[in-house]
Amino acid sequence: MRQPLVMGNWKLNGTKASVEALVKALVEPAAKAEGVEVAVCPPVIFLDLVEKLTEGTRIQYGAQNADVHTAGAFTGENSPVMLKEFGCKYALVGHSERRTLHAETDAVVAAKYVAIQAADLVPVLCIGETLEQFEANQTNSVVEAQLKAVIDVAGIESFAKAVIAYEPVWAIGTGKTATPEIAQAVHAHIRAYLAGFNADVAAKVQVLYGGSMNAANAADLLAQADIDGGLIGGASLKVADFSAIIAAAAK
Repeated sequence: MRQPLVMGNWKLNGTKASVEALVKALVEPAAKAEGVEVAVCPPVIFLDLVEKLTEGTRIQYGAQNADVHTAGAFTGENSPVMLKEFGCKYALVGHSERRTLHAETDAVVAAKYVAIQAADLVPVLCIGETLEQFEANQTNSVVEAQLKAVIDVAGIESFAKAVIAYEPVWAIGTGKTATPEIAQAVHAHIRAYLAGFNADVAAKVQVLYGGSMNAANAADLLAQADIDGGLIGGASLKVADFSAIIAAAAK
């Protein structure tokens, strides 16, 4: 039985005051949702604050990005080793905004995935297709290629200590959502593709849905057999919405 994971990606949002208020308000919903792991990914500058606020709670946290390097002359970057020192459990890698806005290729994503695991962090590998690829019925081939790039470098066994997030790019922040049936079909394909390499790893890996999951659609999405939680964007900044998603995952 795979544990549900509900993870908030705050993106470039937050102030000291809003972060404190949000984390404090999530402590009780996270505590009530037994069997569900709750995590947040704040901007890196708030990691110290989140570390303090989550101490003694059931809330885990992670980074939105990590550099491939451990240390050195790489201005503006954050090492996975540094993230681990601040108590992170997770680090997102391959998010569509990193792939598009920062031109991160499958090869770069794979290298970061390896660096994240080497620092004893759990990579949350984001994969998914654009609207053009979706309309051209290329979804399965796109996610396969994104997974294969990591498998070729890190091996299939690495997914025993990783999370996958399927995020149809056309549904991120647009208000458009893949129907539960569409999302389930892709999640099932991801699992079947991985099973071609290692059935045991495929059966156990958590595959989250990351395309505009919100309080209204979470229950239907999370009811699907191969959807193990959500990587939540905008809704994770709203206490009521994120709490409702957490509660839906606990059912």
